[in-house]
Amino acid sequence: MTIIPSTIKVIAPDGRLTPARRRRLMLDLCLRRARPGTGSGQAFLHRRTAMYPWPDLRPILQDIPWLMVGGVATRAYMPERATQDLDILIRRTDGDAVWEKLQAAGYTRVSELAIPGFIARSPENVELDILYGDEAWLDEALQNPETDAAGYPVIGLPYLVLMKLASARTQDMADLARMLGLAAETHLTQVRDTVRRYIPEALEDLEALIYLGRLEIEHER
Repeated sequence: MTIIPSTIKVIAPDGRLTPARRRRLMLDLCLRRARPGTGSGQAFLHRRTAMYPWPDLRPILQDIPWLMVGGVATRAYMPERATQDLDILIRRTDGDAVWEKLQAAGYTRVSELAIPGFIARSPENVELDILYGDEAWLDEALQNPETDAAGYPVIGLPYLVLMKLASARTQDMADLARMLGLAAETHLTQVRDTVRRYIPEALEDLEALIYLGRLEIEHER
């Protein structure tokens, strides 16, 4: 598969690399060096677990739409990996109501996040990152949740892809390649359609990630 580099803006207003440029640098490196295979068997690759007992927010936030995102959400789409906190996504306008409900349930407020949102701590000392969202796709995502092995509401794969493409951290790229490599073609069609609607400039990077994921997964079949 030939990947033609995109023409993208390199430097963000703060003088750092843009997320798009970070994605391209990482993908170019991976495309040059990636080799087939994961070293994992099919039973492991297709296992979906809920090993860590994260706080169950369903009874606390039962009348407020919310979704698990971040590392914990990926366990609905690939083998579970270790992560230290639970991230949830809510509407920015629900922020005060969410905090009131968490506080009533015994949570403490630790600090504000660098991005819109705040960090809370459960009575069991588990960190919870509450992310405020106002993206164009947010209502669509909140209305179409998936569920993980524990039955928790998880952000749908197309919208998780949008979030991780926008973040473009190294772990995000690794998660994307594995989730997309394992995804069925029908789900990939949904992902492509969603990326095309909301961040069409990332379509080329998406195809590179699908290719890298399949390079690993298909070799193990």
